[in-house]
Amino acid sequence: MRPKRSREPFFWAMFSGGGMLAALFLPALVLVLWFAPPSYPELVGKVDHSLVKLALFGLIMLSLFHWGHRFRYTLYDGLQLSHLYGLIATICYGGATALTFLAGYLLWTFP
Repeated sequence: MRPKRSREPFFWAMFSGGGMLAALFLPALVLVLWFAPPSYPELVGKVDHSLVKLALFGLIMLSLFHWGHRFRYTLYDGLQLSHLYGLIATICYGGATALTFLAGYLLWTFP
């Protein structure tokens, strides 16, 4: 019988990738949008390209999984809720997955 493989390496990779991208790109994106906010037609023109949508989707997805992993271990270690291991993992990663699908839907239906 084959031993069950852990999914932990996948979630740690999503955590580290999301943390790195969020730290590098979100502050720059906020500064650009804060100091030189585009008008709505300019924003639609920039986000309308498929590669921009794909890049935004990747940034959002990895940031959400970074949040889910960090929040999961905050609940485990900070609040000592390790006895709710399965429930917390399902809520955190399920929430990140659901919000990722919502972000994808909103990006691809954006005018």
